[in-house]
Amino acid sequence: MRIFLVRHGEADAEAPEGLGDEARALTAKARANTAAHFASLAERIGKVALVFTSPLVRTVQTAQLLSTKLEHEGPLRVHRCLLPDMPVGSVMSMLDEHAGQDLVLVGHQPSMGALATHLLGMQSFPKQVSPGTVIAIERSDAMEQGIAPGAAPTPAKLLFFASPGQQLLEQLQ
Repeated sequence: MRIFLVRHGEADAEAPEGLGDEARALTAKARANTAAHFASLAERIGKVALVFTSPLVRTVQTAQLLSTKLEHEGPLRVHRCLLPDMPVGSVMSMLDEHAGQDLVLVGHQPSMGALATHLLGMQSFPKQVSPGTVIAIERSDAMEQGIAPGAAPTPAKLLFFASPGQQLLEQLQ
């Protein structure tokens, strides 16, 4: 299973009048830059089964941009486990429900970095997860590894780390 962890693009600094942080939208510049970044990664990402997003406006907009560039025809699925600061365990349950499927998860920092750290079996994530970053991970599920239910699978492996405007990395240092 391939998992693409995506941090939303750069959002407006201020929420629209009368609304909270959840209503902050992507900036016009971020929409253009993020779309171009995703277009450059579309072939490498390929087809995915499902795209999940936090319910916040900026993540939904980011998921829409990515879905367009991937020519993903399925619906975007909003999932509360991708809200800011949700525990990694809540996302892991969702991943287990969709084992064997290639997924995109569009969320926030520090959650995306924490999830990558957990999946890769690291102590801390060595790179800054800036807006628009895509972290591609390949994870074998317990059944593929012949591991008993409830036992921990081996750590996943990094496929690539792509931060907008930076060179794509296939290894983290």
